[in-house]
Amino acid sequence: MNRLLFFHFAPFLLKGKGFIREQFFASCRRNSYRNKNNVFIISGEGLTQQNDILKIVVMKTDHIRMSLPTKAVAAHRRPVFRPSQSAFAAELRGAARAWLDARHDHQYANVTTMLKVAAMAGVAVLFYLAALSATRGYAYIGLYAGFAVTAVLLAANSLHDASHGAFFRSRGLNAAMMRVTAVALGIEPAYWQVRHVRYHHPNANIEHIDLDTAANRFLRQTPFQPWFPQFRFQHLYWPVIAGLSMPYIGLVYDWSDRFGLTPLARDRVLRGFGGWLRFIASKLAHFFLCLALPLWLVAPSVGYGAVIGGYVLGQLLASCLLVTLILGTHWADTQFYDISDGAPLPHTREEHAFLTCCDWEASPRIMGGLLGGLNLHLTHHLFPHFHHRHYPALAKIVGQVAARHGLPYRCLSYRELLRAQQHFLESMGQKPVTSHV
Repeated sequence: MNRLLFFHFAPFLLKGKGFIREQFFASCRRNSYRNKNNVFIISGEGLTQQNDILKIVVMKTDHIRMSLPTKAVAAHRRPVFRPSQSAFAAELRGAARAWLDARHDHQYANVTTMLKVAAMAGVAVLFYLAALSATRGYAYIGLYAGFAVTAVLLAANSLHDASHGAFFRSRGLNAAMMRVTAVALGIEPAYWQVRHVRYHHPNANIEHIDLDTAANRFLRQTPFQPWFPQFRFQHLYWPVIAGLSMPYIGLVYDWSDRFGLTPLARDRVLRGFGGWLRFIASKLAHFFLCLALPLWLVAPSVGYGAVIGGYVLGQLLASCLLVTLILGTHWADTQFYDISDGAPLPHTREEHAFLTCCDWEASPRIMGGLLGGLNLHLTHHLFPHFHHRHYPALAKIVGQVAARHGLPYRCLSYRELLRAQQHFLESMGQKPVTSHV
């Protein structure tokens, strides 16, 4: 849906009720559909609504004039950090570069990590082929779930590094790696990369800008977001949301991004006919590989319910595993910021990572390698362009340099991380004294 078509349907969305109408207003808030005077003009008749973000006034003509208050305009700004030319930043970068130089090494993947990725891909293929050879429903479900979980671990060890340009030196090879490994997940890698690299990484835990913590009806993730009664129980149902996150990205976020209904419209990702071709080809490849082919080859013997159930279970398990590994790292005793007033942040980008993220220690250590270094998430935010094989050594450097500069480096056990995550979800689930609703 382009802007013209979006505006064409605006009157119907404005007249709607409940979730659809709220999504329309949320889309208007998120996107810069405005002229130089910060004024929206949308054809049709509508309703009058006013809140802290958006003000809509129905004119006597067949148009709706919508003006954004200062707070909403500020929400589109990039955060202003203190200059990063600090003693800490210089020492940290110098120590990391000296460590690489001393070993005559580089920041990208090496032969060992490439072989690890190849081995994981081989295991995923074996699970998939075994699932296609299954003759019983429960066997198919188990084997396909194994394929889905292995595929998401493969993505954690390859797609994630490639999205930061840290797997290969070649930008083209990184893009190819992302597109191939994303097929089994059902997500569009180009949109995910922009959301992750441009919106989340430099703006972690910043309201209206970090899309990973965008306000929604499922989880309340910052103290600045509206509160709804179901949030009282979010510390209990969050695993369900974690399991649904990856399918939601593939089915909702990707198509919303494709039709220009999100902030990514400004980034002009996958432009033109070629962009549509790559997008549709990836979606069709996922559908054929994960549903159509199994339904054709296996369903007659194991049942259609088993094939569909295996797909659903595999997606849920893979998504839950991935989200569970990283989500708490931005919730465990971290800070959240709202820059709607336009004020600069009182710290550097490097200091921001310490305030909004943490590391956690994988046990046994081999787990860190299987997880693609996602457990060392603070280290990753400080060195996003380094391959994850370097994270254990870089984490030690980060801890040492941070101690000399009085910065709060934290490396928790996974039990401590889960405990802090539960406490955060419970506290965010409590009704604020002054509700944003």
